[in-house]
Amino acid sequence: MIKIFNSLGKSVQEFIPMDKRHIKIYVCGPTVYDKIHIGNARPLVVFDVFVRLLKKSFEKVTYVRNITDVDDKINKKSIETGIPINELTKQTIKNFHSDCFYLKNIHPDFEPKATDHINEMIEMIKVLIKKNFAYEVSGNVMFRVNKFHDYGLLSNRTLDEMIAGARVDVADYKENSADFTLWKPSSIDLPGWESPWGRGRPGWHIECSAMSKKYLGDEFDIHGGGIDLVFPHHENEIAQSCCANETLKMARYWVHNGYVNIDEKKMSKSGNNFITISDLLQKFNGEALRFFLLQAHYRAPLNYKKAYLNDANSSLSRLYRAVDGLGVEGEPDEEILNSLKNDLNTPKAIARAHYLAESANKGSKEAGQLLKNSSKILGILENDSEKWFKEGANQFFSSTNDNDISPKDIEELIKNRLEAKKSKNYRLADQIRNNLFKKGIILEDHVDGTNWRRS
Repeated sequence: MIKIFNSLGKSVQEFIPMDKRHIKIYVCGPTVYDKIHIGNARPLVVFDVFVRLLKKSFEKVTYVRNITDVDDKINKKSIETGIPINELTKQTIKNFHSDCFYLKNIHPDFEPKATDHINEMIEMIKVLIKKNFAYEVSGNVMFRVNKFHDYGLLSNRTLDEMIAGARVDVADYKENSADFTLWKPSSIDLPGWESPWGRGRPGWHIECSAMSKKYLGDEFDIHGGGIDLVFPHHENEIAQSCCANETLKMARYWVHNGYVNIDEKKMSKSGNNFITISDLLQKFNGEALRFFLLQAHYRAPLNYKKAYLNDANSSLSRLYRAVDGLGVEGEPDEEILNSLKNDLNTPKAIARAHYLAESANKGSKEAGQLLKNSSKILGILENDSEKWFKEGANQFFSSTNDNDISPKDIEELIKNRLEAKKSKNYRLADQIRNNLFKKGIILEDHVDGTNWRRS
């Protein structure tokens, strides 16, 4: 039995799927105007583990994660940089996929782009207008918030409370200050598509309503995203979808992860308070970033410090030593699995992983095997241990560090050391070993040669 915190009801609930033979989950993806930061990466990793758990527990899972490639932020970035919008979004999507690869994320079953689904959005807007849930003024199409009586149910706040806590665009053409945009006019220099209301582009919220409907249907099991999306994005999605599709709910379970903070302040691009994944990947292995993001419970705030990534590297090295030489042969550890089933409790699962590693390093082959068997569901320890210690452990090296040394240089020094030993120049051999040790490289001599790993 899987239990998960449902934001729609504010409680941990048993997950009861609409159809246990086919689970459907939609997660809000990136708006592709810039590289993702570590705060953006948290939902990528959290929901990756959740999907892995669902795939382990059910026969079929359809995982949809969208890409928003039409948005005012993209237009602004294009103007600031002088990069054409198509080039900007194409390169940003490429960077995003690269970051996902290094974070060890599985690829969603569908990754729809907003620009490929404009027709679906227009059709949904037409339905909302026909049902009197939306209105058109001078090329703008607005949703009538006061026509949807359950507005505010997700965030558990009244309309007045939500308006007070948000930036509401007050415009002459609005019937109500809370009404939000479904479609807006586009000037000739901005992206636009022909519609019954003139040339324009969609509002942000309608994108997810249209794409989730196409790939998952009018109603589906789980909708996920960061806690910052509860209002207005997810609240507006629910309003649009329920009114257009005549359903009581868009998704039955709404799951949200907490913020990543720097010095206890929310990480955000708008506040220029962020660190990109691509920058961190110059110093740290992506698996270490993933491990760090799983340290805290997904609903709790997570504070970033560089030292925490160093700790994550060291912890992974201890786990990799415990599974050295092992492959997946059987089911995941039951306690790790049960921890994930209990509201995705990754800290408890990781604590159990450390216990298994400690037992394995004391000689328990069973513990090591259980730990390795759990690698797939956690998305860690999937590499060979030798590969981790040669290519992944601790920091990646850059040319600005006096202690930098490449794998190729290490192998060359090992050959020099071997030649020194053959010529009985043991002083030089020891010097090479000691110099490598100072750079964080440990040599391990065996009958058939010398292996190395980062400390």
